[in-house]
Amino acid sequence: MPSIEPVDRVEVLVIVDNLTDSLSSNPPEVSSEWSRFWASGKIRPVMGSNTCCAHHGLSLLITAHRSGQTRTLLFDAGPEGATFVRNAWMLGVDPGSIDAVMLSHGHWDHAGGLVDAISAIAGRSPSGKVPCHVHPDMFAERGMQRSGGVVVPLGPMPNPEHLVNAGADLVYSREPQWIADDMFHISGEIPRTTDYERGLPGQVRRNDPSSSWESDPLLIDERSVAVHVQGKGQFVFSACSHAGIINVLRHAKSSFPDVPLYGTMGGFHLSGNTEAIIPQTVADLGQFGLKLLAPGHCTGWRALTAISKVFGDELVPSAVGKRYLI
Repeated sequence: MPSIEPVDRVEVLVIVDNLTDSLSSNPPEVSSEWSRFWASGKIRPVMGSNTCCAHHGLSLLITAHRSGQTRTLLFDAGPEGATFVRNAWMLGVDPGSIDAVMLSHGHWDHAGGLVDAISAIAGRSPSGKVPCHVHPDMFAERGMQRSGGVVVPLGPMPNPEHLVNAGADLVYSREPQWIADDMFHISGEIPRTTDYERGLPGQVRRNDPSSSWESDPLLIDERSVAVHVQGKGQFVFSACSHAGIINVLRHAKSSFPDVPLYGTMGGFHLSGNTEAIIPQTVADLGQFGLKLLAPGHCTGWRALTAISKVFGDELVPSAVGKRYLI
């Protein structure tokens, strides 16, 4: 496999996350929504109508810089178009600056805002289109099987036809990909190598309403993104880590063994019925020598508490409106 070429630096803007937190202190390379607004010198009352909304889901705007060139990837679009559009406007995001979109996996809390996001981006593109990278299996209907066999359906995925009509140039792949002038690497399907990361227990799927539900705990369609930052190493974005964050990081490391891991960001999914694996996960996170951990979304407060006891200033949790300079 070819090497992952380095970029000079990366900026990450959190457009959607479960948490809003503009009061906690941050290291110099991380800024909150409010702190950046105050630093701009603009006067605007701090009130609900002037701030971003937290919502169960994730959307990250990742901008890579190399030799004077800039490429921007939208990694997921959150659970609802209204939340994505509102927060992006509040944060001053220019949709026309976005070169590509990736949907990490087939869950509503990452895909619900995708049609509106695509429409905004394509509307500012000279071609009226934007590449949108997806896994071919992510559009199935999904649900959670409760005790007694009752299935609670999860929110539907956007219809591919609707995405195309909004301006998406859908790029289907199960394999690794380099995109946006090779500044971003999309993983292929992530191997499961730990004995304790077993996906999302109780999840089922079906291809159409007339089909029977099938067990689907592994969510093979979930993929991660990596960027190689010059002088630091790989920074890995994992939207929900249904493969397990340790499996995600192992795969990134094995994909490019000559490039050390520097940090990771996104949902670690250590809440709810995966809380039992928090001890093993936190212990194994120590093997990678990470300098920055920015868990958010579905990670859960119990896992954040456990991580904080092991990692010091390396832990900088994600929140809506935060900007990370890497």
